[in-house]
Amino acid sequence: MATVLVGIATAGLLIAQAWLIADWVTAAFDLGGFPTGWQAALALLALVFVGRGALAWLNSWLAHRSAASVKSTLRRDVLAARLATPVSATSSASLMRTVTQGLDALDGYFAKYLPQLGLAATVPLLVGGVILLTDWQSALIIAFTLPLIPVFMALIGWTTEKATRHSYSLADRLANHFGDLIAGLPTLQAFARARAQRRGVDLTEEQYRGATMKVLYISFLSAFALELLASLSVAIVAVTVGFRLVYGHVDFTTALFVLILAPEAFLPVRQVGVHFHDSADGIAAADAAFEVIDEARAHSGTLPAPDGALALEDVSFTYAGSAEPAVDGLSLRVEPGEVVALSGSSGGGKSTALALAMGFLAPDSGRVTVGGVSLADVDLASWRAEVAWVAQEPGLLNGTVGDNVALGHPSATPDDVARALADAGAEFGAGKHVGDDGEGLSAGERRRVALARALVRIRMGGARLLVLDEPTAGLDADTEARVIEAVRATGAGALIVSHRPAVLAAADRVVEVATCAG
Repeated sequence: MATVLVGIATAGLLIAQAWLIADWVTAAFDLGGFPTGWQAALALLALVFVGRGALAWLNSWLAHRSAASVKSTLRRDVLAARLATPVSATSSASLMRTVTQGLDALDGYFAKYLPQLGLAATVPLLVGGVILLTDWQSALIIAFTLPLIPVFMALIGWTTEKATRHSYSLADRLANHFGDLIAGLPTLQAFARARAQRRGVDLTEEQYRGATMKVLYISFLSAFALELLASLSVAIVAVTVGFRLVYGHVDFTTALFVLILAPEAFLPVRQVGVHFHDSADGIAAADAAFEVIDEARAHSGTLPAPDGALALEDVSFTYAGSAEPAVDGLSLRVEPGEVVALSGSSGGGKSTALALAMGFLAPDSGRVTVGGVSLADVDLASWRAEVAWVAQEPGLLNGTVGDNVALGHPSATPDDVARALADAGAEFGAGKHVGDDGEGLSAGERRRVALARALVRIRMGGARLLVLDEPTAGLDADTEARVIEAVRATGAGALIVSHRPAVLAAADRVVEVATCAG
């Protein structure tokens, strides 16, 4: 609305500017010199220029404030969606690129395209209306030629949008490729395969460069086409006005007034096409952000989590963009105090089943129940307060081992932390330093810390379901046995994903998950 108001004011100043110039230039030619009151006319013209400059500044200020507000809102919504659904088809590299460099490109949409769209919706109508009152023949020509620009803009816009989306997808692929290389660099270096990956990065970079050059090629070509079309349209008006002026069918003041205003009627519409290219990257990033937000399905459950067994009843789930279901017709039940193991080949949907059990994903069919109540009707915060979770790659914070274990419950004492570490098979003390993302600990040590944290959450926080994803990978047989005993001793129900024979043998029941995903 602010942009439209600024556009109306800008159109008014354009009309005033054209009238002042036409009127006083005509008077100067008639008199053969400066007419009386030219100083006042010059002052008025200067005020018009100052007013247009102020409106341009106001438009830019509003646009940048809008861009900052929208980007902040989108980033919050994306992060909230990711926290609500951490199990997502969107990779971390794609997510980081979207919320940083991607959404920053929205400045082009809000600072250039959107304000110009407001001007295009107001200035041509007002300027065309004034020309209609002054010289209906010229207004008729403008009315027939002006719509040609949006038609060409739409044709060019479809091509630009397709090319931009292709370029964005290649940039996303490059970001994911590079992120995977950085994450796996120690392994690649250990097997002397780091340098061999350079060729793959070079190929992806070359594809992205080609796609970017194609977008630039379309941008320059479309700008030339729109400029040519607008120039020809103004030329038609100028030629007809010139002939009518020669034959005395229009006076000099009106002719000059129309010639000054005619380009201003075409300029905002033409600039919309030019600035559309500035907005294309931002729109692609916004679409990617909306996909992440839409993946987080709305949850309206308000009931407190009841006591009782956790059950997955014939549940199926398919990730967005996947042709095959990750989980298909899975049923299992975990009674309080019971240890249930999920087994199956990699990619069979075991981790997806855990995500369904914790409410991170909602099943496409079937249902997840707690104490006989559908999880769709339960407040997820109250349910997750009853769950202790250990992931394949546990998240650890910069600090000490004790600090990370104590995250299980704020009232945990050093003795509680030490006991949990001992039960988890940790051979290191609580004072050992941990860097960002668990730096300084091996994969097995990270799992021990995460398992100790889960034990603290059950013992101190009252959690009644332990959800473990490969908790004993990297542990020796003795430590593995101690961990299984600690899990059973908590008295909580446990749902464990594992391939280890000792874990499967110690479980009360083993549920085999068939491979569903292709």
